[in-house]
Amino acid sequence: MGDPASTGTESWRTYFGFDEPYENQADAVERAIEAGKARGFLAMEGPCGTGKTMAALTAGATLVRDTDLYERMVVVTPVKQQLQQFVDDLRALNAGIEEPFAGISLVGKRDLCPYGREGQFPDDVGTHDRCEDLREATARLVEDDGHSDGAAVADAAIAGEADDDQWWDPRKGQDLAAAARPDAADQSTLGDDTLRTAGAASPYRQAQPTAPESMAEGSDPPLYCPFEADWYARNKGSPVDFSAGEEHVVTMDDYLPAATERGTCPHRVMSVMLNEADVIVGNYNHLFDPGSRPLLADVLDNQTLVIVDEAHRLEERVRDLLSDRLGRQSIVQARNDCTTLIQRAQQSADHKAQVREVLSAREVPLDAVDQARKFYDELIRWLDNRIESFLDAEHEGWRADPSVLPEHDREIPLRDPDTVEQDELTEWAERKGYDGSLWRSLSKVGAAVEDAIDQLGLTRQPVCAAVGVLAGQWWERDHATFLREIELEHSPNHGQSLDSDYQAVYTPGLLCYNCMPATALRNVFDDLGGGILMSATLEPLDVFTRVSGLDSMAETGSTAPDEQSGDGRPVRSTTYDLPFPPENRASYLVDATPFTARNRGDPEMMRPLGDNWNPTRDEYAQALRALARSPGNVMVAMPNYREARWAGAYLQEAVEKPVLVDESSSNEETERLKREFFSGDGKVMVTSTRGTLTEGVDYDGEKLSTCAVVGIPLVNIGSPRVRGVQRAYGDAFGEDNAFEYALTVPAVRRARQAIGRVIRGVDEVGVRALVGRRYTPDARHSVYPYLPAGEREEFTRMTPDFLASQLDSFWADHQ
Repeated sequence: MGDPASTGTESWRTYFGFDEPYENQADAVERAIEAGKARGFLAMEGPCGTGKTMAALTAGATLVRDTDLYERMVVVTPVKQQLQQFVDDLRALNAGIEEPFAGISLVGKRDLCPYGREGQFPDDVGTHDRCEDLREATARLVEDDGHSDGAAVADAAIAGEADDDQWWDPRKGQDLAAAARPDAADQSTLGDDTLRTAGAASPYRQAQPTAPESMAEGSDPPLYCPFEADWYARNKGSPVDFSAGEEHVVTMDDYLPAATERGTCPHRVMSVMLNEADVIVGNYNHLFDPGSRPLLADVLDNQTLVIVDEAHRLEERVRDLLSDRLGRQSIVQARNDCTTLIQRAQQSADHKAQVREVLSAREVPLDAVDQARKFYDELIRWLDNRIESFLDAEHEGWRADPSVLPEHDREIPLRDPDTVEQDELTEWAERKGYDGSLWRSLSKVGAAVEDAIDQLGLTRQPVCAAVGVLAGQWWERDHATFLREIELEHSPNHGQSLDSDYQAVYTPGLLCYNCMPATALRNVFDDLGGGILMSATLEPLDVFTRVSGLDSMAETGSTAPDEQSGDGRPVRSTTYDLPFPPENRASYLVDATPFTARNRGDPEMMRPLGDNWNPTRDEYAQALRALARSPGNVMVAMPNYREARWAGAYLQEAVEKPVLVDESSSNEETERLKREFFSGDGKVMVTSTRGTLTEGVDYDGEKLSTCAVVGIPLVNIGSPRVRGVQRAYGDAFGEDNAFEYALTVPAVRRARQAIGRVIRGVDEVGVRALVGRRYTPDARHSVYPYLPAGEREEFTRMTPDFLASQLDSFWADHQ
């Protein structure tokens, strides 16, 4: 680590939320400010105790208030616990300054819709889709008929953005809101019929209201949303401001009940407030998901500083967000949408003329709808045939007894993952005459069909517009970045009518999987003014800056308006060591035979689960036994859940402590297991390093005294998706780097995340162990170089034979 970056004046201390910075915190703040002033990015590794959250917020506050480069910060984290940490630290920062930063924490529409939260929507309709339908219906009801002066008729603590082409009538919004109240003129209610949520009472009835006949066209008044109508009454303003939150930082706990009580849509309130906020705290979806990103569209520009927390998860998480799944049932629904409209047109000449007139508004002929219907129908048959032929080849007799099918998700690649070539589905479509013009037209046709279904009052919840968009992307996307496959999600269906036998076990879908997110990441970052990307496990930083797209900005330049293209964006990096007393921790590299599948054998065949035993298992049993006997709570992280089951069964016989065995399960079951682990005397928890207990969980105090990671937690390298990722990384970063960048480095970060659960404070004492020869220097396929220099210096190498005595000695010195 080089000399600390200096701002010269240390004006950032005005914004620092605590009495004194930690050992490395001041340096982190100054490096972040320096990068931000240069319109660049800082990649920072800092373990627990670095104070990354407050350092990033302090640097951001300085750049927003003390320069003219930035107007706001956007913070994203994939961990709910960390989201709350940013809120807490921002409140601490605000408590020490005269002019607090307006802050808001974002959540999804499902968490905010009062009707959805209280189960007022039909079970077969999602909250998001229902809300969109109600919003559209409400918008039509409040359209200005030329008699409005456009003035708001209800107060707004934060005004909506001025609209020169205002198309709504605020008074109509007020009238609709009033019509949904229990005391409305045409209502007679018994008892308390008020909709309540989040401990707050709304002004409206529990049931969704239908529009008053005087405001609706036709004889069938539509459902509408009074919360949305009230938002129009306030001219798209919010009745809630930042004073509703502690230290001017609002969360869902603040704006949901406040908006509900005032009768305004809580999601609209959140949207209005975020546009006025200085600090916006959300999750990765808000920045990287094409579906969620529009919420922040107005604030994601070159005057925004981004803070990306837990950045070691960036590739994996964004890869998933940029992948699209088109379920078989959605394709069936899209076909049925088209069929519904065609059947309507076939009923009479008048109906056909009516349908054609509605479609013509979007310049879509009726023949195009029929062609889309035929395509979807044939696509469903192709999908079923392809799945059945795959299962026939893999599992004899499954048609007679579907229970023989494996109880886990399956992948059916539609091209060789190691080769860039056209997929089977696209080839089939071209042979059938369904070329690019058809695929590209499906979104337009779908939108026209949905309009027609709505305007003609047909009772459907259409999906064909969204399906058409996904189909168009399937055709347009390249075959180097994306791997196309059929995904079979294991989800047994009991007692339901099925089109195909395999659906008793699997839910199928077409998946367009993003193998290479670096370009998309680069484009997102390059639109912003600068940023800080941080985690406790980012090393090797040169690899991180390449796979995250940062290096390509530095090499080719930025498109930001105030940057000259070709000059590049500064990308800086720094790593901090664990700041707590080294004498309070023991760190071991246990030199045992590499824990590979070939060396260790099948865990189900090894004692105590089976009758066999081999020398590799013997080495690891010795190491696990010694580690598990350490005082207090011990976590043993195995490469996968099958190995965790073996280790748990062995340790239950070998140690006197209670042994808990984690498995892939629901969040509720995981939380129950965690509570049991934390309560009472010391226990052993055996889990998978790739599970949820090894990352994002704060084992502070005496919750964890020892953590051992066994083997390198690589993902299944035989998976088609993993092979596709490796090939894409080879194209981008060179064949020699493909396996390292795509698989090995993320696996080592997982291992380091797990052992990072142990030492969380100055007074904490604990043991960290990386078990397996590949963690040692000079081993074949060694991952030792991927550890940061500070850890390489601190970890001591030993064989399993010496581990027990070393542990006894360490704990004897710390009792």
